[in-house]
Amino acid sequence: MNLLDRFLKYVTFDTQSDELTNLTPSTPGQMIFAQYLEKELRDLGLSEISLDDNGYLMATLPANTEGVPTIGFIAHLDTSPDMSGRHVKPRIVRNYDGQDIVLNEKEHIVLSPKEFPELLHYEGQDLIVTDGTTLLGADDKAGIAEIVSAIEYLKNHPEIKHGKIRIAFNPDEEIGQGAHKFDVERFGADWAYTMDGGEIGELEYENFNAASAKVTFVGRNVHPGSAKHKMINSMRIANQFVIMLPRWETPEHTEGYEGFYHLVGMEGTVEKTTLSYIIRDHDRDRFERRKKELEHLARKINHEYPDCCSIEIKDQYYNMREKIEPVMHIVDTAEQAMRNLDIVPKVQPIRGGTDGAQLSFKGLPCPNIFAGGLNFHGRYEYLPIPSMQKAMETIVEIARLTANK
Repeated sequence: MNLLDRFLKYVTFDTQSDELTNLTPSTPGQMIFAQYLEKELRDLGLSEISLDDNGYLMATLPANTEGVPTIGFIAHLDTSPDMSGRHVKPRIVRNYDGQDIVLNEKEHIVLSPKEFPELLHYEGQDLIVTDGTTLLGADDKAGIAEIVSAIEYLKNHPEIKHGKIRIAFNPDEEIGQGAHKFDVERFGADWAYTMDGGEIGELEYENFNAASAKVTFVGRNVHPGSAKHKMINSMRIANQFVIMLPRWETPEHTEGYEGFYHLVGMEGTVEKTTLSYIIRDHDRDRFERRKKELEHLARKINHEYPDCCSIEIKDQYYNMREKIEPVMHIVDTAEQAMRNLDIVPKVQPIRGGTDGAQLSFKGLPCPNIFAGGLNFHGRYEYLPIPSMQKAMETIVEIARLTANK
């Protein structure tokens, strides 16, 4: 099975994760997909294949030369719960002409370079798109297809010398739990790469420090006709809290290394209102100050409305840069691999998280490499086929370079 056919097969599996089930994997479709991949890896003749009860699939391509570190390549099984990944209907747009792509004529859904100008970077290439009713699933089924295809290529080309290569496919990355039950010791690699980045050339070893915050406001409901000096409307107080935060420090107003507060949920009545935030910053000190600012605002609310406001903050993950910098040769190797393939490396911070961040803090340094897709998590997702091919070739070249070094 070639790379394209492999990817088109993989997107037929419905693997959306769900943070509300408290299971691992969080949805049964992920295990079904993992079982399919387990059989495929056995058919390819890989060794040390294991699939545990939590949906973590690992396998080995044995070394064909000695004295080489063990490296790994990792991708995730799940797709985002932000949009349906069920009954995905991919379509190939041949030789893209730079014009609007009608994804769904009936629903008037159009992928346009007016809204997504980076489309024009792929003029003349073949693109895989959706029918506008689901996401595509290149995040991260492109990564899985690239890893499996690269391993198959290396197995069929023994003239390319490489050390032991471990691969792993894990569940629930999209809900921040992909690395939680990842057995780093059993994986047994000296370092690894997640194939979970976006457009061609992306190479990332910095990510946000991340936390979640739940802010709860307790009010007092009284009939509005006799409410003066008695009613405490928790929704109004919650709104007061929202506007106390810096207006411009939100996702829609920030880029690069700029952090933010992001209101992701609001639910309330007069009696009780809950706000859900995520807090993000690349700089650890600023990250800690952001958490303290939320606590400070909660105290200000309680000064005006005693015992009205409570806040719960939980750290989610940290910037992997501090774990990667002592072993920067692993980033240098990936960068050199790209240059050898005439890919311009785009070394940049991730404005988000990755399993690699948590794995790095668990003892497995793990930068992130492009998988080729764009517009993840929505109906406008697309995947340039040449980018997917280059990602596969990058894996092969990293393996070759590691052996040569």
